[in-house]
This record gives sequence, structure tokens and C-alpha cells, in this order.
Amino acid sequence: MTADLAYLVAGGSLLLAIVLPVLLDRWAISAPMVLVAVGVVIGLSPLPDGLPVEPTENRALIEHVTELVVIVALMGVGLALDRPLAMRSARSWRSWGSTWRMLGIAMPLSILMVTAIGMLAGLGLAAALLLAAALAPTDPVLASDVQVAGPSTGSHEVDEPDELRFTLTSEAGLNDGLAFPFVYAAVLISTGVISTSDGVDWSGWLGWLGWYAVGKVVLGVGIGIGVGRLLARVAFRSASRSLRVAERGESLTAIAALVTAYGLTEVCGGYGFLSVFACAMTFRSAERAHDYHAAMHEVTERLERLLTLGLLLALGIALSRGLMDDLDWRSVVIGLGLLLVVRPLSGWIALLGSRSGMSAAQRAAVAFFGIRGVGSVYYLAYATGEAPGLATDWMWSTVAFTITTSVVLHGVLATPVMRRIGEGPDDPAQEASAPPRKASTRGAIRRQ
Repeated sequence: MTADLAYLVAGGSLLLAIVLPVLLDRWAISAPMVLVAVGVVIGLSPLPDGLPVEPTENRALIEHVTELVVIVALMGVGLALDRPLAMRSARSWRSWGSTWRMLGIAMPLSILMVTAIGMLAGLGLAAALLLAAALAPTDPVLASDVQVAGPSTGSHEVDEPDELRFTLTSEAGLNDGLAFPFVYAAVLISTGVISTSDGVDWSGWLGWLGWYAVGKVVLGVGIGIGVGRLLARVAFRSASRSLRVAERGESLTAIAALVTAYGLTEVCGGYGFLSVFACAMTFRSAERAHDYHAAMHEVTERLERLLTLGLLLALGIALSRGLMDDLDWRSVVIGLGLLLVVRPLSGWIALLGSRSGMSAAQRAAVAFFGIRGVGSVYYLAYATGEAPGLATDWMWSTVAFTITTSVVLHGVLATPVMRRIGEGPDDPAQEASAPPRKASTRGAIRRQ
């Protein structure tokens, strides 16, 4: 492909990303579905060899690109949430009850069940656990159509009334980081740090629990809160007018915040994904009604849009160039089992007895819409870099199949289901009296 043709394809694809959400509004077709299909068409065209879409050969590139997309999405998700989380308020923690249930019950159950399915299908413990952990978190990148639209700011700031969207959004913000301990467990088993040959390696598992499951989480959350508080103090309350960037609406602070929080946490050994989300939530809690939050959210949203565009096109190209050549019955069983049985069942169990106020239909929607996407690709790329013995073309085919199926399945159902049961307050009088919300542009890649 010549450089001129590359610009033409990129420009045409970007225009598609801009206009598709409106064009497809009344149809059960999502923008990610169309963009992946465009990528497939591009891949089938007479392009030259050498495109960096072969996963095992371009693992490091895939890891870093997907890493960037996820942290940008996590910053946007954290800024979008209106509901506060006050660390010292029991009432505030209870208001996040559905989120804690999805994180503490649904995700571990999903990992356990997928690991069991993988081992029954003939995988070793490390490979089965890695696949389960990589596919466990719901995706903050491709789930825009089932998440909150953006922050409510100005004089009409209100708590997000839609418990369904809030639960799916907050879960996506937190579970990307909380899947990491299980990814590390797979790496440690594969590299022999945790032995599986002579019974249970208690010392190895205790070390994993203390550092990977607890220590790195605490570091990530703590550093994220610290960075968020510091930047918020400077942006809103600095004694120097030149440093009060909120007054002049310098929204690139969002990029500075996510890069700083992520980089500092990774250097210190914590989980950077959790840190970015904690930083965004902490910054959002400062001057909560200020329009600056909406401006920062819009910047992250636009950057996420551009990055996601490229990834969806790359996925489509890779699909047409052999990414699923190693797909077999085990891949299909694991992928469909996760999307149609494991996630809905674990989510339903997690929300049993919940006092969130959601209807049975809304709880079912939370359980079902476990959208898989960019985060799964990142975890697989990262883990296979740390433990090359886990790197197989079959793993990539299985993850690609699961993501593609999720894009189609959830993309077709998201709009009609959310319109029927998830569009704001059930009480028309409440809806009519509610103050207007600031419109969000979240997701040119919004209809997944």
C-alpha cells in the first residue's frame, strides 16, 4: 500500500467512526461491528506483506498500544461517574454495592469457571488460568453504549440515576486492574515460581496473595488517590493564578494526570490501571459541579475514539490474515461458554439479594453485558511477554474469537435492550423533572 492510499483508508475510516453512531441509531448494528468489517475488507485487499498485525511477532507493539487505549478509557470512565465514593462513609460504600458484588463475586466466579472449562478441554493450569484472567474483565473501551454518558456539571449536577449504567461503568473501571493478580498467578505458575508438582505450594501462594493480590492493589489505589488530590489542588486551588488551569479550561490536564498516575505507579510496582481510575475518581470529587470535568472528559473521549478506531481496523485486518487459523472446538466452547453461560450466571449469582433498586430485567442486563475487548488483548500480550511458554497461536485465536463474538452479540443487543430497560428513571414524572444533563460525545465508537 502506498502512503497516499494509507491516508485515504485512514481518512475514510475516521469519517465512518464519526458518522456511524447517528446513521446506525435505529438499527441493531454497532459501529465496532462495521469498523471490524471494514478492517476485514482492507485485509482482503491487495495490501503488501509486513503489516504489524501478527500477534506473536508484534507482541510488544500490541501490548503497548492496547495498554495506552485502556488507560485513556479508564481516565474517561473515572471522570464520567457522578456518584462519589467517600472512603470514610459507610453510606457511600453501600451505594456502590452492586459494583462490589460484581467485582468480589462475579469476576472470581468467572475466572474459576473458565479455568475449569479450560482444564477440562485439555489445557494446563497456567494456560487455563491466563485465558480465564484475560477474558474476565469487562471492557471500558468497547462498552460505551451501556455506560454512563459523561459527567453532570454546572448548576444542575445530580447523581447518576441509572443504576444499570452506573454498575456496568464502575465495574469496567475497576475490574481491569483487579484481574491482574490472576494474570500474574498464571505467569508465576508457568515460570515455576509457584510450584504445582508436589502438592500445594503454600509459600508461593502466600507470596502471591501478599504482594500481587494485596500489595500492588494498595499501591495502585493509594498512588492514584495521591496524584488525583495533588493535581486537583493545583488545578482548582493553587495560590498561583497561572497554575489554576481549571479557570482557563486547560483540558489536557487529563492526559497529564493519567500518564503521571500510571507511570508513577508502575515504577513503584503497583497496578497502573487501578491508579488511573482512582486518580480520575479523586480528581472528579474536587469541585464536583465544575465544568472543567466535562472538558477533561471530552479530551479523553476523543483520544480514546481515535485509538479505538485503529485497533478495530487492525483486528479486522488480522482476522482476514490468519488470526483465527488455530481456532478449534475448544476455543468455541470457551468463548461461547463465557459469553452465554459463565458471565450471565456469575453476574446473576452476584446480584442475588442486591438492594440496588434495579429491576430483575436490569440485573439480568448487568449480568449479560460483560463485553470483552481491548483489555483481554493487553493481558494476553503482557503475560506472554513475561512467560513465553504461554505464547501460542491458539491462545490468540481463542481471545480473538471471544472478542469478535462479543462485538457482534453485544453490539446487536445493546441498543434495543438499553432502550427498553435501561434508559434513565422508570418514573416519567421523575424523568420530566430531572435537570438536563450535558450531552456527551462519548464514543464515536459508541454503539457497542
